[in-house]
Amino acid sequence: MYVCLCQGVTDRAIREAAENGVTSMRELGMELGVARQCGRCARMARDILDECTTPDYVALADMLAQPAA
Repeated sequence: MYVCLCQGVTDRAIREAAENGVTSMRELGMELGVARQCGRCARMARDILDECTTPDYVALADMLAQPAA
């Protein structure tokens, strides 16, 4: 789903940025341009970023990244 129409940023791109170490809206803006023009995407982008940095999400992502036994 598109989160930032001005820059063409999807929720997937935000999740990938979080997996690559982005932890703040400032970093997300520098990396992807989110919330740099009209700002309507800021709340949704922040919610996705916060979700991706919760311990439960990180643990699940790590578990799914492991090869099947």
